[in-house]
Amino acid sequence: MTEKRVIVKLSQEAEESYKLVVENARHSKEYKSILNSIDKKKDLIIANPLYGDKVRKELIPKEYVEKYQINNLYRVELSDYWRMEYTLVNSPEGEVIEVIAFVLDIMNHDKYNKKQGYK
Repeated sequence: MTEKRVIVKLSQEAEESYKLVVENARHSKEYKSILNSIDKKKDLIIANPLYGDKVRKELIPKEYVEKYQINNLYRVELSDYWRMEYTLVNSPEGEVIEVIAFVLDIMNHDKYNKKQGYK
């Protein structure tokens, strides 16, 4: 029987945002709350890769399609109106099938609205 394992990886942009949140969490309750939220949501995604809200294909930002060649996108709400977006990729490795939850971006509400084309 094939085992499925879920791995969460961060894109470069998501890694930069995560580092910013970690740095600011030392001195800010707001960022500490955001960091805790990211870590909890990561655990939920590992437990259930389909945890987030599925974004309709026509609403996936072209930037993500061009840069990452994705065909699915999930959105997770974080504390203080921040968002995290991720895509799922199957990566067969021998007898183990890895479902990679590739976090594309971690952003505040304003950046999320601009990326999604909301006003």
